[in-house]
Amino acid sequence: MTTFGRMGRLSGTVPLVGIASGRCFAGNAALLGCCDVVIATPDATIGMGGPAMIEGGGLGVYRPEEVGPLSVQVPNGVVDVAVADEAEAVRVARRYLSYFQGERASWEAPDQRLLRHVVPENRRRAYDMRAAVAGLADTDSVLELRPEFGVGVLTCLVRIEGRPLGLIASNPAHLGGAIDRDAADKAARFLQLCDAFGLPVVSLCDTPGFMVGPDAERTATVRHFARLFVTGANLRVPLVTLVLRKAYGLGAMAMMGGSTRAPLATAAWPSGEFGGMGLEGAVRLGYRKELESIADPAERARAFEERVAELYERGKAVNAAAALEIDAVVDPAGSREWILAALAGHPVPEPGHRPFVDTW
Repeated sequence: MTTFGRMGRLSGTVPLVGIASGRCFAGNAALLGCCDVVIATPDATIGMGGPAMIEGGGLGVYRPEEVGPLSVQVPNGVVDVAVADEAEAVRVARRYLSYFQGERASWEAPDQRLLRHVVPENRRRAYDMRAAVAGLADTDSVLELRPEFGVGVLTCLVRIEGRPLGLIASNPAHLGGAIDRDAADKAARFLQLCDAFGLPVVSLCDTPGFMVGPDAERTATVRHFARLFVTGANLRVPLVTLVLRKAYGLGAMAMMGGSTRAPLATAAWPSGEFGGMGLEGAVRLGYRKELESIADPAERARAFEERVAELYERGKAVNAAAALEIDAVVDPAGSREWILAALAGHPVPEPGHRPFVDTW
C-alpha cells in the first residue's frame, strides 16, 4: 500500500483537512493525523488502535466510545476544532480553506477605539486576549485552532482588510501569559503551517517569559521551547510583532522570532514594557540584600514597589523605541493600519517551499 506515504508527501504542498465523525481507528486515524487541521463531531472517537486491536494485543477490553473520545482528543491537541455536527464540520472546513484562496474584496472592521480599553490600567491584571484578536481582525474573520490545548498561546487564522493572515498571541489569563511546553509546541507548529501556505504572521506579545522550575523541566522544556526559536528563525513569510504589554525574557524573544529585530517590524502599544525578566523577579534578585536589611515589613514592601516602579519606567515602550529596540509605539486604534503598512510590498513565498508541516 502506498496510501500513507502519498498522504504524507502532500503535507506542505496542499492544505489537508480531516473530518472525524463517529469511529476513526487505525489506518483512518493515521490518515487523519497527517492532516494540517482535524475537525471532529461530538460522537468522534479517534485512536491508532480500535477495540479489537487493543483486545487482541492483550491490553484490555474497551468500548469504542472509550478509545480517544473528544474529552481526550481536544485538550491533548489531536483535534483542532470541535464542532456540533457534520454540517458545521463542512462549514468550518470550507472556512479554513478560504484563508488560502487570496484576499476578499469586501470586509468590515470593528470599532478600533475599543482596542484602547483592552489592556487594563493595572499592569498586574489579566485580560481577555481574544478581545484584542477580535478587535484587530475583520468582523467574523477569526478561526481559532486548538483553543483547549496549549492555552498559554492563541493560534488563529484571521483577515485584516480582507487579507488572510496567521496570528499568534500570548494569553495573559493563563499563567500570566507564560509559555509552557504545550503552548510552545502549538505555536511552533502553527508557524510552520502559515509558512507552508504563504500566510504572513502577526504576533501579539504579552508574556513574562517561559515557564521555568523543576516541574517545568520535567516536561523537556529545553527542547520544546527551542522549537519556537528554530521555527521562527527559518520563516520565509513576513512576521510582524505588536507588544501589548509584557515582553520579558526568552519567551518574548520566541514570540518575536528570536529578537526584537527579527520581525519585519516590531511595535508596541503605550502599555508595552520590556526587560530581561519580570520586573518583580528582577527586583527580588537584584535588590535582595537591600530589601532583607529593612526590618519593617511595610517599609520593605514600599521599597520593593519603588524599585519595581523604577524598572517599569526604564522599560516602557517609549523608552524602548527611543533606544531603537523597537520600531514604533502605536495607538491601539491604529494597529490594523500599522500592520498592513508593515506588510505592504513585502513578497510572500509561493506555497510548497516547506517540505512538510510537522504533525505536532
